[in-house]
Amino acid sequence: MKITIVGAGISGLATAQAVLARKPDAEITIFESAPRVGGKVWTEVSAEGFLCEGGVNGFLDKIPRSLELCKEVGVAPLRADKSAQKRYVFSRGELHKLPEKPPEFLKSRLLTVPGRLRVIYEMIAGGTDDPDETLAQFATRRLGGEAFDRLIDPMASGVFAGNADELSLKSCFPRIHEIEMEHGSLIRGLIKLQIKAKREGSKNKPGPGPGGTLTSFENGMSALTDLLAEQLGSRIRIGSAVRDISRAGQRYSVQLDDGSIEESDRLILAAPAHAQAAMLKTFDPALSGLLGDIPYPALSVVCFGYKKQRVGQVLDGFGFLIPSKEQRFVLGTIVDSNVFPGRAPEDSILLRSMVGGARTPEFALLPDEQLINRVRSDLQDILGISAEPDFIRIFRHE
Repeated sequence: MKITIVGAGISGLATAQAVLARKPDAEITIFESAPRVGGKVWTEVSAEGFLCEGGVNGFLDKIPRSLELCKEVGVAPLRADKSAQKRYVFSRGELHKLPEKPPEFLKSRLLTVPGRLRVIYEMIAGGTDDPDETLAQFATRRLGGEAFDRLIDPMASGVFAGNADELSLKSCFPRIHEIEMEHGSLIRGLIKLQIKAKREGSKNKPGPGPGGTLTSFENGMSALTDLLAEQLGSRIRIGSAVRDISRAGQRYSVQLDDGSIEESDRLILAAPAHAQAAMLKTFDPALSGLLGDIPYPALSVVCFGYKKQRVGQVLDGFGFLIPSKEQRFVLGTIVDSNVFPGRAPEDSILLRSMVGGARTPEFALLPDEQLINRVRSDLQDILGISAEPDFIRIFRHE
């Protein structure tokens, strides 16, 4: 059986590996338009020794299949440092540590006293008939406007680079939706789940998020995709863009940008939605239209490396997020050298700032010099860093 896979990101590579595990004799060809494999998995190591993630920073280890894939490929998972559990939100001119336990929440200055009382009111807040609320609608209804502005809004932009007024709660945070449906309240539901977990002796603490530990690899996320690509070998054809798809009987044909045509018995699309939309224009115009409507806002990742002696202790945790009402340039910044070992030389730190996204996509498209200066300005105001970076790398997703 001949199988064509379009896209050599983690989805396409993992799919090819899974197919070969079941059908070792399958003839697989993977077409990738870019000059490298990995897609949004994009690790670079500089001559100075900074390991920069231009795309995803890691994955959560709660799904067994993810760890099984790592084992099959032969790459050892690397869990984030425990200090990375400390996360901050920049609000009203200062950084506030996100509460990790209920008592900390009651003392936190992130929310005002009325804001905290409104969150407690969540236990008796009403339900909704809307089968698919946005994240903003849900958070405002259950937690109040202040908690939405200072907690949920920055989380939406930090995790998804998205707009909470457009993100679906059920799609993005299904566990939160399930807890409300099952218990009528997030707070009551979490209390019941924690009591149950303690009674059963479970080490996993129930929470509203997806759970699991942030995980990467010693040589960065590309270690996984590079090993997969190495094992798949000549089945991968980089720099080969698919322009059109057609079908005759039970066989599929893909036309490449050089005019050549490849036929196969099965076709698997593992490319971004907008790329699939272009390929499917003649094959399935309706599906092409739906895929083309999925937004892909521009995002830039700006990495700065500094000598520790020039900036001192920057932040003792994962990093910080910024609510949109603060009207800052960056969405948030991760102190990568705090999260995983080996991300910076021993005498240095590495900061990774996100710019653009659904909130301000035009910011991500600014020229390098403007991008660098605006990020530096925010980092000076928020972290007190006035020194010029010793290392700079910009990754653009347009």
